[in-house]
Amino acid sequence: MPLELHAFHRNFVEFNYVRSVRNSRIALQIIGSCGRKTSVCHSFTSDTMSALPASHPAADWFAQDCFMGIDEAGRGPVLGPMVYGCAYSAMSQMEALSQRSFADSKTLKEERRESLFQEIKEDASIGTAVDILDARTISAQMLHSQRESLNVLANNATFRLIEGVLELGVRLREVYVDTVGEASRHQARLTERFPGIRFIVCPKADSLYPIVSAASIVAKVTRDRLVKDFSIAEKVEVGRQTGSGYPGDPDTKAWLQEHIDPVFGFPSIVRFSWSTASKILETGAVPVQWECDEEQDGSQGQQVLAFGNKPARAQVSTGVGRHAFFRAHKLQRVANF
Repeated sequence: MPLELHAFHRNFVEFNYVRSVRNSRIALQIIGSCGRKTSVCHSFTSDTMSALPASHPAADWFAQDCFMGIDEAGRGPVLGPMVYGCAYSAMSQMEALSQRSFADSKTLKEERRESLFQEIKEDASIGTAVDILDARTISAQMLHSQRESLNVLANNATFRLIEGVLELGVRLREVYVDTVGEASRHQARLTERFPGIRFIVCPKADSLYPIVSAASIVAKVTRDRLVKDFSIAEKVEVGRQTGSGYPGDPDTKAWLQEHIDPVFGFPSIVRFSWSTASKILETGAVPVQWECDEEQDGSQGQQVLAFGNKPARAQVSTGVGRHAFFRAHKLQRVANF
C-alpha cells in the first residue's frame, strides 16, 4: 500500500485509503482451547472467516447447545484500536461459570485482569475470539462520504464474531451482548440476522452475566497489550508516553501535540476522526490542495482541505521536478516551511 497521509481531510482519505480498507485484513484471533489447554490464534479477512485447520479439531462441546458473551474495549479513546471480544461455552457450563471470579474488566486492576485472561485461555471449556478495528480503519470509515458511525462499525464487529464462531461449528443458542446504542434496536438487528439464536442485549451486561465479563476481560487485555506495545506504519520515531489515550487526558493531548507533522499529520495509532485530533490539525497542519478525480464527485479544479490555517506567504507549486509519488497523487506544496 502506498504511504498513507493520515492527517488529510475526508476526501483525501477516501481517494487513497478507503479503497483498500474494504479488503484489508481484520485481526481476528480465535483463542480457544479446541479441547486442549493451549491457545490457538488466527487472522481472517473482514469478509471471510475460515474454520480452524484440521490439525486443531473442534472441541467435543461445540456440538452441544452453547452460549456466548460479547463486549468491547476502547470505544472512546483517540489513540489505538477498538477491540470487540467474545467468550463462548457449552450451556451446561453456565452454573460453573457463575462461580468463577469473572467481573467487568473496568472494575479489575491490571494484574487481576491479566491473571483471569490467562485462566480463560487455558480453560478447555471456554473459547474466545477478538475482532480488532485499528485507528486507521475507524477514521477512514467515519470520514468516508458514505459515513459509517461508530455504532455501525461496532454492530459489524459483533456480526463478524458471531458468524466466525458459527463457522467453527459451535452450536450457538444464546448470545449476551453489552448494549451498543439503543438496546431494543440492536437486539432486533441481531435477531433478524441470526433468527435461530436468542439474544439478550442490555446495559451493564458485563456486570450481570459472567460470560460477558469473560468477554470484557478478553477485549480489555487484548487492547491494553496492543496499545502498550503499539507499532506504526510510518518510519518515524514516536514517544511511548501516550497517557491513557482518552481525549481528556492531558498526557494524551501533549503526546498528540508533540507528534503532529504539518503535512502528514499523526502516526497511524491516532483516530484523526476524533474532534481532539481534528482541532490540533486545524492549528498545527498546513492546508493541502489537489485535483479531484471526476469519477469521484464530478467536481472540477482544486479543492482545499478543511484543516490548517493558510500561511500568509503560501505559494502553490507546479509539482515539476518533485518526487513521483506527489505527482502521481496530484499533491502540491502550498507553504514554505
